[in-house]
Amino acid sequence: MDVAIDMPLQAIGHSYGALFLSCFKSVAEERLVIAYFDGTGGLIDLHLSEGQRASISFPLRRIVQSALAADAAAVMLAHNHPSGDTRPSLADREMTRKLAAALRPLDIRLLDHLIFAGEDVAGFRALGLL
Repeated sequence: MDVAIDMPLQAIGHSYGALFLSCFKSVAEERLVIAYFDGTGGLIDLHLSEGQRASISFPLRRIVQSALAADAAAVMLAHNHPSGDTRPSLADREMTRKLAAALRPLDIRLLDHLIFAGEDVAGFRALGLL
């Protein structure tokens, strides 16, 4: 089953940045926010995971289970780098690749993975990493 998300890819990260931004204001530790969307781009659910100063765990199994339970057509990740550097780490890249691979056969699309650092944001899709 192919689900069409009624949003241009170029606009997804930018238009949803505001959804995540408030989750990262004045936060000294890393946080991961997972957003689950229906087939029209409507937000179904939002989960927040707390991390440590320089790391966050990506609960792949829980993300996939939550997406299935919500009957989500798409998922978007966002996390912050308190260091101020929006560049994805090797661990960020690997976990995103694994999540996309886990969601793909379930017909759930990984829309983007946004990294916030202060006022700056970088998206995996815009960087050509997704």
